[in-house]
Amino acid sequence: MAIRPILIHPDPRLKKPAADVDTIDDGIRTLAADMLATMYDAPGIGLAAPQIGVMQRVLVMDCVKDPETNPRPMVLINPQVIAESEDRNVYEEGCLSIPEQYADVERPSEVTVRWLGLDGETHEEHFTGLWATCVQHEIDHLDGVLFIDYLKPLKRQMITRKMQKLKRERARA
Repeated sequence: MAIRPILIHPDPRLKKPAADVDTIDDGIRTLAADMLATMYDAPGIGLAAPQIGVMQRVLVMDCVKDPETNPRPMVLINPQVIAESEDRNVYEEGCLSIPEQYADVERPSEVTVRWLGLDGETHEEHFTGLWATCVQHEIDHLDGVLFIDYLKPLKRQMITRKMQKLKRERARA
């Protein structure tokens, strides 16, 4: 397992849709292990492959925050939302590709998602609460959508300028 560098917005790869995974092989298993290690190291609760520059439809997540509860790392390959609630939730979202920036985003409060697992089998689960928000946020990444795309243009531009400044500072360091 390797910790991989996380792309910082603005980066054109973060705005491109990712390609479906055709075959679950050792390369995908290694990618998933690296993504989980990177996510936990960041620390975050979700990470999509495009965030580390891999343009494939793979995401990882683990929304267990209680240190007394066992972690629940999940790897979703080619995930699709197959049902969503009419009820909406607003969560203050952040993103590993947009560090230290947060904003309220409204999304369906519950979703049912179907995906391929590392076992090659089709899985389906109904997500609620933080899990529902996280899986939708990560699937957005696979579609080239960032959480700031839900914000008003002025707020989005302000965050983008902060990220450009952060990237310049990191390049100088």
